[in-house]
Amino acid sequence: MKIDARTLPRVLADPGAWRVILLHGEDTGLIRERAQEAARMIIGPEEDPFRLALLDRETHDRLEEEATALSLMGGRRVVRVRDASDSQLKAVEHILNQTTDTLVILEAPGLSSRSKLRALLERRQDCASIGCYPEEGRTLESSITKMLAAHRIRIDNDALHWLMGCLGADRSATRGEVEKLALYAGDGGTLSLEDVRTCIGDAGSVSLEDAAFAAAQGNRAEADLALERALAEGTSPIAIIRAFMAHLHRLRRVRAAMAAGESRTDALKTLRPPVFFKRTAGFSRALELWTLPALTHELTQWQALELACKQTGAPDLLLCRRQTAMLAAQAARQARR
Repeated sequence: MKIDARTLPRVLADPGAWRVILLHGEDTGLIRERAQEAARMIIGPEEDPFRLALLDRETHDRLEEEATALSLMGGRRVVRVRDASDSQLKAVEHILNQTTDTLVILEAPGLSSRSKLRALLERRQDCASIGCYPEEGRTLESSITKMLAAHRIRIDNDALHWLMGCLGADRSATRGEVEKLALYAGDGGTLSLEDVRTCIGDAGSVSLEDAAFAAAQGNRAEADLALERALAEGTSPIAIIRAFMAHLHRLRRVRAAMAAGESRTDALKTLRPPVFFKRTAGFSRALELWTLPALTHELTQWQALELACKQTGAPDLLLCRRQTAMLAAQAARQARR
């Protein structure tokens, strides 16, 4: 059964109602987190080794054996399969044709919508197929505030909006940054914009912001350096693309307001979150270099890049580096005119 957003909380609260749970999508951190939560709901937080089997690529051939094995200590067993794919289709079919109460959790990042495994599980009423995609907008805001609320921590709106713009597309990385903030603030504390910037100022997400600002101003060397710093932090290509697109969107929003008759000052005031005061000069410099049509065209190029990077086997890091260089080169050409 294909699980939608409205049904998802009920499914995650009662994973034992299913025989197989398929977790697929682009957010590997969210896939891992949901798999762990589902397993713990069945076997408890201790992860009893007699009731949990964790299979990786090298041990996929043990899936049917583990799924049909009896529990030596009593209680329902769980089999987690990492990097699952259509190669497990026959094993899953055999398991579903047998009588077993083992819960099989398939972690399948990047599984195609045309996958035969996915089609099988979405047809069956005793199996759940759950998409795990990067959180954005209100969903991401809600996740951050819930994580902080667990420690009774408040976060100012401007700090929350800035943090949302910095976080990448991986749930585990998001949780890591929020837990870092929780330790910084302490239980019952409050986080301001300065607190957030101080705490995660050296993270890859901030390096991405540096790279986007530098490239949009035509500074190729600075953009390359910041980009490599972000990559060294483990930032994914999709996170790189979305950080650049977010910056270009904000530039375009201001340019569109100016084209509608607003002054630059008034147009800048409409941005939420506002431009950080230390970056105002760089943002204004980029506004001078880019016209509204040029920004629209550039955003189209980055959208196409995201689609290209999601293709299996695409040289995503090379494509991101090239697009960054092309953005900086275009800005530099504008600056020479």
